[in-house]
Order: sequence, then structure tokens, then C-alpha cells
Amino acid sequence: MSKAAIYKFLGMHLCFEENYCSPVEPVTGQDKTILRDLANKIADIASLPVQEEKKQMWKKLNSLKSVRPLIWMDEICWHEMDVNGELDLATSTEFSRRIEASLRQTLYQWNYMPGDMVVEPVIYSPLAISNTGIGVNKKMETKMTDEMNDIVSQHFSAIIKDEDDVNQLKYPLILHDKDLTAETFNYYNEIFNGILRVEKRGAPGFWFAPWDHIVMLTGVQEVLFDLLARPEYVHKMVKKMVDIGLNILDQYEAHNLLSLNNYNLRVGSGAYGYCDELPKDGYDPDRVRLKDQWGCAVAQILGSVSPEMHEEFALQYEKKWAERFGLLYYGCCEPLSNKIHILEKIPNLRKISISPWANVSEAAEHINSRYVISLKPASAILAGNSWDPKVARSYLEEKLKAAGKNNVEIIMKDISTVGYHPERLWEWTKIALETAEKFTPR
Repeated sequence: MSKAAIYKFLGMHLCFEENYCSPVEPVTGQDKTILRDLANKIADIASLPVQEEKKQMWKKLNSLKSVRPLIWMDEICWHEMDVNGELDLATSTEFSRRIEASLRQTLYQWNYMPGDMVVEPVIYSPLAISNTGIGVNKKMETKMTDEMNDIVSQHFSAIIKDEDDVNQLKYPLILHDKDLTAETFNYYNEIFNGILRVEKRGAPGFWFAPWDHIVMLTGVQEVLFDLLARPEYVHKMVKKMVDIGLNILDQYEAHNLLSLNNYNLRVGSGAYGYCDELPKDGYDPDRVRLKDQWGCAVAQILGSVSPEMHEEFALQYEKKWAERFGLLYYGCCEPLSNKIHILEKIPNLRKISISPWANVSEAAEHINSRYVISLKPASAILAGNSWDPKVARSYLEEKLKAAGKNNVEIIMKDISTVGYHPERLWEWTKIALETAEKFTPR
């Protein structure tokens, strides 16, 4: 399955990736039995009172109300997690196996490393939305060190080299196959009727990373050099990419293909979107607007440039995207601790990614309780030849002390390996919860 298809299935839609929907497959009697059994376990967990407690904690965090740091993880190396066959897939078709994998991963995470996760008694049937692409396809070579791991090294060949090449970029068509959507929804209902609530879901937010896509088309060194050597060419390229993104938003909203994301769904590169501020006044459940959603924006490759260049070549354009949404999450891996003063120009900004390469103390001082710190501990602590829980605990305590009185979510992500020792991640989760409790506001 392509990365675009995975992101669409799990939640956020990718703006610049060509993607077409495949026909769904009938669910056999045995597959249905397996999926319903898993769904019953999900429903039992979702009925626990702790789910509402955790949900309210996330709402407080995202509304900048006093609450302890909350714990969540994503981008887990699932190929290393299985211990008792709990993640083995038993269904027979790609359609069934895709659903089964999601259910099994939810159950596994709840059983071994829940953190502050929330399990809801609902399953989402995706709308059959396709994207015809931007007219230029990436050319890349892939290398891997572990055939079981979908985290790989990629080398991209430069395709866009001058302003004439930028003119090749096209506005994609966003297409909705209503018949396939209805067929998929019927299958979901056949499987889960009486166990989980089935809801149709369009695009619950977008992963907006024009600079990520630019470097895949131009080369990293080449385009960074061009910031100085050919700034007008770079400006033209960024503007075109953002204009394409805005056109995509217009199409999704006009064709009623949006869904809310203020629930137990990842927003940006952070955690859940639970909040009381979305959807906005005038919300119609039959027609979700962009301003009813969380948005996100990211310019990871510009982590090494000055705040002034970041604003000139990214933020001034991204703001046009950001202002379309009700609330915004900004950033991913790029260190942003010295750029808070430019990010605060985004009027609906609510969360800022503070990556392992950021200065937490500097970020905390400038944020000063105005935004949520989306704190990203270094996942490398889980990947070495040895594992030291004391080091992990000390590291988290240091980061949380530096964060001060700000609202904090702790996101363990980019977990490409745990050295085939899943118990490390289980133990890290316990350590993170115990450490977070020490920082409960008094």
C-alpha cells in the first residue's frame, strides 16, 4: 500500500501525492467473524470510564487549561512489536487485513503501552477520494537494512531545476467515487453492526508539507543553495506549491469531503485533537468546513536557516493555508525554539512541535503558556544495543523541568526500531506516565 493510501486510511490526507482508490472486496464469513471478535474487544475497552476521564484531560490540554503533561505515541515499528502472535493477521483480503491490522494495533497499544490514549466505540469508513497528482512524479531509489521495516532510506533525483520546470506543476483534481463510498460503508456496517458505530469519514485534516515535497523534486543541497543564489526561483516554486494546496482545500470544501478531527485522531505531528473550540459557531454536521478543523503546516528542511529566511520562504506563504482552519499545529522535526516570535504571527496557532533538536528552555520562555508544547523525546533512546530506564527517566525529567508551567504533550514518535525489544517501549510508557505525574499542577 502506498504512503498516500496509508495516511488516507489512518487519517490525514497528503496534498501533493497522486492517489487512486481501489475497489473494496467482499468480506468472507471467516473474515467477518475475526473482525467482529476484535471489534467486541475494542467496544469493551471503549466502555471503560477512564476513556471519558482521558478525553477531558486532552480537552483541557488543548484549551490551555491546567493539566499534567499527557503521553501519546505514534509511528511505531509494529514489525518489532509482536510477542504472542497478537499482531498476526488472519483475514484473507487486503481490505479485511487493513482493518484487522488497525484493530489489532489498537488492542496491543492499550494492553502494553496505553499512555493517555483514548479508545472510542466507533470505526470510520473512508470516503473514496482520489487525487490526480500535481503533474510531476518523484524519482527515487530506496535502500533498506531490515526487510520487515517500512522505514527506509531514499535518494531522490532532481526533476525541477529552473522556473520553466516549476511551470510543469499542475492543480490536481480531487475526485469522489460516491458508489465506492457507499459500497465501502455497507461492508463496514455488515461487519460491525451492533458492536461499533460506523461513520463515514472524509478528510479529517491534511498533512501540509510543501517544503518536504519540494526537496524531493529539487534535491536538498540544491534548493538550500538556491535560497541565496536564486531566491526568485525558490519563491515562485513555494508560491506555486502553496497555491496548489489552497486549490485542493477549495475542492475538498466545495465537494463536502471534509470531516472533523477534534477527537482521538492525530493532528499535525502531535497527539489528539480533542477540544471544545471546534467545530466553530454555525457548524452543520452535514457539511464540515475548514474552519471546523485543526490544520497543520511544516517546513522541516528549513530547520537550519535563520528565522528571517524561514519567514520569507515558508511562513509568509503557509499563513495563507493556516488561516483557513479553526486551530493550527505547526512543525515536526525542525527545531523551532528560536522561531516562536515568527510563528506567533499565525492567529489561530495552538500547538508547536518542539523536536529533539530544539532548545526546550528557550521555547518554553517564548511560548509562555500561550501554546501547547508538543514535546518530542528522542526515540534513539529505544534503539541502542542496550536500554537504560534510568537514563530515559532522567531525560524526561530534564525536558519537563525545562518546559516549566507550559501545557505539554509528550509524543514518542519516529520509532524506527527498538532493537526487537518491544518491552523497552512498554517500560518507557510507564516511566513517562510516572514522570508526568510529578509535574501535575498543584
